[in-house]
Amino acid sequence: MALISTGLTAGILGVTLGAALLLGTAICPTDPVLASSVVTGKPAEEDLPARARQILSLESGANDGLALPFVLAAVALVGPMSAGQAAADALWQVLGAVALGVLAGWLGGRALRAGEAHGATAHGPMLLFTVLLALLVLGLSGVLHLDGVLAAFVAGLAFNLTSTGSERTAEVEIDEAVNRFAVLPMFVLLGATLPWTVWGELGWTAIALALAVLLLRRLPVLLLLKRPLNLGWPDGLYLGWFGPVGVSAVFYLTLEAEELGLPETVMAAGIMVVVVSTVAHGVTSSAGRLLYRRLTGQTPTGQPMLEG
Repeated sequence: MALISTGLTAGILGVTLGAALLLGTAICPTDPVLASSVVTGKPAEEDLPARARQILSLESGANDGLALPFVLAAVALVGPMSAGQAAADALWQVLGAVALGVLAGWLGGRALRAGEAHGATAHGPMLLFTVLLALLVLGLSGVLHLDGVLAAFVAGLAFNLTSTGSERTAEVEIDEAVNRFAVLPMFVLLGATLPWTVWGELGWTAIALALAVLLLRRLPVLLLLKRPLNLGWPDGLYLGWFGPVGVSAVFYLTLEAEELGLPETVMAAGIMVVVVSTVAHGVTSSAGRLLYRRLTGQTPTGQPMLEG
């Protein structure tokens, strides 16, 4: 996805290969915040099989943080950082994030089990516990200069495997509501700071790039890999289309701007991709689920229809 996005940027915007690489790596990850709206909630559980929802959730959560080495490699190629420095920084941030996430998630799960055994968590919401765990992981990641997004994701996996799981079931819907509410200010701020002037200078090329990225960055790759991934045509089409670009792209674009002083045209084009992706995937989410159900013959409970 990074290579395809880089090629599209260079071909459509006509920028240098270095600038195209910076944008292509920043917009390659699938955003877990926007993807969660596609795979969570009662409508998604009724229309989509569990495997399709789990694939998109796991992939978006993992590559949100694993895109960092690609971004750092682009920064090294374009900026003053050497290849060795970029490799060492990427290894430290990624491997350190995985180690921190596993340790924090395991300790959090064990602490929760001990609290339940002694009745210390009987009157406290589990949601607060997970929020505090996430803040702890993000804070330590900042101090240690690690990939906080990846560390938080790994901590959640480790916590889920270590804790009993029963205490989480009742609060899944609350978790998702809080998650969306916490992200709303970011999108409001993004909408309030859209670079209209630079978009006007770019003209239709920015929109053309955004549409090309949405159609070509992910969909052809998923269709080519559908056999190794054991996906049918409906699964390949659905998972290939619903790979939104969102908060993570803004994060990486900001990181590149801080490191190198990203050109305004590249930043503006990246924001255009985020905006078009947010609108396009938001508008097509319900229709996409219904079309998937029709193509696969699913009942409203996500199970195949029975013949006769």
